[in-house]
Amino acid sequence: MPGNRKGRGPETGPRAVVLDIEGTTGSLSHVRDVLFPYARRRIAPWLAAHRGTAPWRQILGAVTAHTGAAHDEASALVLLEEWADADVKAAPLKTLQGLIWADGYAAGELNGHVYPDVPPALRHWKTQGTGRFIYSSGSVAAQRDWFGHTAHGDLRPLLDGYFDLTTAGPKTDADSYRAIAADVGHAPADLLFVSDVGAELDAAAEAGWHTGAVRRPGDARPAVPGHEAAASLTPFLSPPGPDTSAAPGDTHAGGPSDE
Repeated sequence: MPGNRKGRGPETGPRAVVLDIEGTTGSLSHVRDVLFPYARRRIAPWLAAHRGTAPWRQILGAVTAHTGAAHDEASALVLLEEWADADVKAAPLKTLQGLIWADGYAAGELNGHVYPDVPPALRHWKTQGTGRFIYSSGSVAAQRDWFGHTAHGDLRPLLDGYFDLTTAGPKTDADSYRAIAADVGHAPADLLFVSDVGAELDAAAEAGWHTGAVRRPGDARPAVPGHEAAASLTPFLSPPGPDTSAAPGDTHAGGPSDE
């Protein structure tokens, strides 16, 4: 695994940056304390209200495909609620959550949390001609809604694309990052992935990407294993020197360094 890529961008800057959402560009607590409960309370009502429609058939079909067994609404509901309670990264649940959240955004009941350093970082990369993408376990539709309804306005014009579990694959699988590299049309060595999860960063590094870890101030989780983590996206805006992974004063110690 190309561990010497961890925490560093390409020497001349990345051709494209791929960003995680939860804990990286947006608050993890907003997802856990606001969005997840909002969707959990509405799973059964949503299925009942959309019974027989194309979206309803899509969800039941996705549950069937995911489990390899046929499901009616009642049995699918049981699984979807179990997955929600256990925070299982199951594609059918993520799709349904996105549909429920879309209604909440449209009604003005929800917003997507984005840290204040994110919009200027996206504008900087856009000015530099650097591609800007999102990769999250949440559905592509949910990602678009998140960035379309922020306290900083609609940030979707600053983004070039989105990837999720159905379009790229699991975030801890190196093949997912190979698929993304092929889709955006750049060599892995020209790409930077930024996340708050060590296993995701390790998978990207295994695929040949450069990686950057983030641990936001106030995040009570332990340090990112094996990675020195920056406190914001700012350190990743310019290529760091060969012996640094983030700007001084803007890092949190991670696990043992592999540099």
